[in-house]
Amino acid sequence: MRKLRELFRLRYEAKLTTRSIATSLGIGNGTVCDYLGRARAAKLTWPLPPELDDDEALTALLFPEDAKALAERPEPDWAHVHAELKKKGVTKQLLWQEYLQAHPGGYQYSRFCERYGRWLATASVTLRQEHRAGEKCLVDFSGDGVAVRDAVTGEERVAKLFVAVLGASNLTYVEPVFSEDVATWVGCHVRAFEFFGGVSQLVVPDNLKAGVTRAHRYEPDLNPTYADLARHYGFAIVPARPRKPRDKAKVEAAVLLAERWILAALRHRRFTSLAEVHEAVRPLLEKLNARPLRKLGISRRELFEQVERATLKPLPARSYQLAFWKKARVNIDYHVELDGHWYSVPYTLVGKPVEMRHTESCVEVFLAGRRVASHVRSLEKGRFTTQPEHMPASHRQHAEWTPSRLIRWAEGVGPSCAKLVEELMTKRPHPQQGFRSALGVLRLADEKKYGKARVEKACARALRHRAVSYKSIVAILQHHLEDADEKTADKGPLPEHENVRGAHYYH
Repeated sequence: MRKLRELFRLRYEAKLTTRSIATSLGIGNGTVCDYLGRARAAKLTWPLPPELDDDEALTALLFPEDAKALAERPEPDWAHVHAELKKKGVTKQLLWQEYLQAHPGGYQYSRFCERYGRWLATASVTLRQEHRAGEKCLVDFSGDGVAVRDAVTGEERVAKLFVAVLGASNLTYVEPVFSEDVATWVGCHVRAFEFFGGVSQLVVPDNLKAGVTRAHRYEPDLNPTYADLARHYGFAIVPARPRKPRDKAKVEAAVLLAERWILAALRHRRFTSLAEVHEAVRPLLEKLNARPLRKLGISRRELFEQVERATLKPLPARSYQLAFWKKARVNIDYHVELDGHWYSVPYTLVGKPVEMRHTESCVEVFLAGRRVASHVRSLEKGRFTTQPEHMPASHRQHAEWTPSRLIRWAEGVGPSCAKLVEELMTKRPHPQQGFRSALGVLRLADEKKYGKARVEKACARALRHRAVSYKSIVAILQHHLEDADEKTADKGPLPEHENVRGAHYYH
């Protein structure tokens, strides 16, 4: 059309010949003459009238036979075409073929694509991006919020809106929250997926700290808890580029709609708790999702049911449990610290950097992405949680030496041995000081040494003579005194002697 207008300008304004016009525009002289003949038949004047600014109006005037044929061709339902293109594997070529099957005299493929592009250009900005069904979920927080005044303390806080929107259907989830911290951010994602009934392939967040610890155009650093959430639900995180709001234009528009249709509707209400805000937002959200989209003629909920619900990935069997991550280095005693409590890892990892994943009930330790230890969470500060398999063999044996356990081992020899072992530990200031002596006595009961029977008799003799020590037991066994006769001859009373004083002396 630009060449056609230039042709009329050169003829009627510049007064050039038809051959000069053909040479200037790079077309045939016959074509120039044909166009000028059509202009004379249509009684066109220069400059062209304002009503002919539209290309289609000028074409209809110059080529009335084509315009008539064009008018007889049925117009496709472009809203339906746009919705179908969101489905996986659907192309314009396929939709055009289906259109021709229903209307054999319809547009050719190039005209079909051209007219669809024109329809798309008149749609809203958010529809210009191509969003495949089930592909993207875009998330963000609203800038404004609802004031909530505590009925007891009088403190006023602002509840902002967490907004999540699916790319293909525009189905929107809104939740009022007080904070933008990691726990709130992750919890909102979990509830949004439950609202949608499935999980998208990608999630596009802004670069807030709860989601992205360090923004970068090419390789942003994700918050470890947020990345853990993505692994649990099986989606990929694609943060919007810094200062590029068009990367998440869908959710930007959804936030604007939420502020207009939800926050504005609540502007005159007074709230005393976040739960009240939740109750007020819920029906307004359903109303928003039920409103017909201006260009498509159906609601977000209906479009979701038609093109997107079936494409979402199913929810996992259990919801995500909030977990936090911490970097640590294994101490020389093969323990790592969390909130003042110490947890063991395999002793071979001493000095190595590890990552700790902790929930309310569990603590896990990872080395290079591989879990190396798992413990039940303990809130006792200054205490240790140690698993025997994490200890070296020598430490493990020493850790098994407790007074009660040593006494139980001694009972396997006999009651006298158990009594002697107990006294070995109770007569010392600390029971651990008697561990070595007790273990020495127990080793004497080995069949390769003296056997249980002899050691039991030796312990009984040592107890009678109050000779409670490892050396006494060894001496008794070496000299075979455990069976020695302990009876003494009765020597009778002492003889009378002048140097011996009797009981009467003390009266």
